[in-house]
Amino acid sequence: MSEHAEGQQHPISIYLWIWLLLFVFSALSYMVDIAGFQGYLRWSLILLFMFLKAGFIVAIFMHMAWERLALISAILGPPLVLLVLIWLMAIEADYTFLTRLLYFEIGD
Repeated sequence: MSEHAEGQQHPISIYLWIWLLLFVFSALSYMVDIAGFQGYLRWSLILLFMFLKAGFIVAIFMHMAWERLALISAILGPPLVLLVLIWLMAIEADYTFLTRLLYFEIGD
């Protein structure tokens, strides 16, 4: 038995395929700008590719795909809660902005 065989070994092909996939997602992200998309479509595609790349990096290169569910929940839970709170603050900011526009324009 080998004393150095600790941990889990994954085939190098997984890492190469994910690297290639990340390259494709980066190219598609640049193509959004080259194609001239504007507005919500542009930002939605850029954010989609960004989240896909980040998800693959966390899952494969940080070995999160092979961890237990409790550890995954402990690591990914707090950032997801923060994203929900940021989303709620953005909704409230829009409401406050639109309310101010409504009342300040009536006074003019």
